[in-house]
Amino acid sequence: MPARLLLVDDDTRLTNMVGDYLHAAGFEVSAAASLAAARSALAGGRFELLVLDLMLPDGDGLDFCRQLRGDPRWRHQPILMLSARGEPMDRILGLELGADDYLAKPFEARELLARVKALLRRADPKLDGDEVLRFGRLEIDLAARCARLDGALCDLTSHQFDLLVVLARSPGRVLSRDQIMDALKGHPLEAFDRSIDVHISRIRALIEDDPKNPRRVLTVRGAGYVFAKKQDADGE
Repeated sequence: MPARLLLVDDDTRLTNMVGDYLHAAGFEVSAAASLAAARSALAGGRFELLVLDLMLPDGDGLDFCRQLRGDPRWRHQPILMLSARGEPMDRILGLELGADDYLAKPFEARELLARVKALLRRADPKLDGDEVLRFGRLEIDLAARCARLDGALCDLTSHQFDLLVVLARSPGRVLSRDQIMDALKGHPLEAFDRSIDVHISRIRALIEDDPKNPRRVLTVRGAGYVFAKKQDADGE
């Protein structure tokens, strides 16, 4: 069964063009020209990915993204945000509010397709098998795509979970931002893009006892990040 995508954008010409392209690539695409239509579509069915424009006639895509992340039904819904506003701070804000990826307009259809496929790969639990990574009080369940600290679920987005897995699969090894992006099979970082740093900050807020003094995901200044082999207070 083809993956179902919901494209939320009020630009009819763009929606038709992108919808046809993604349909030809094997996806089932539904379109919504407003947030009200998007809410109705989400209430009526399940979508593997939401492609969300930032500016819509009845509201802001950022606010909608924040609302979805606050609703248990859509908290883990993969979201790719589109926007004509491509400034770094706009991308950072979109990621901070829970988007899994951000693509600035205008864009190449092939790049959109590549990002859609990458997000769907990350969201497919079958790709990770049944392995569970355990680090003292922290448990990362690859099949269930969730992390638990002291048995309590950590509310990670799909992208944040995959980033954590990349680090946790190489404990003690320093990974640069470029190496992390390569491992995620995502798009290359633009110069000075802080998306990795934003996600790391959100991950730390959920898995660290004191996010300001992390003991699990450590920063190696000028080099990247490393997942600690031994984590204080974990008895490792």
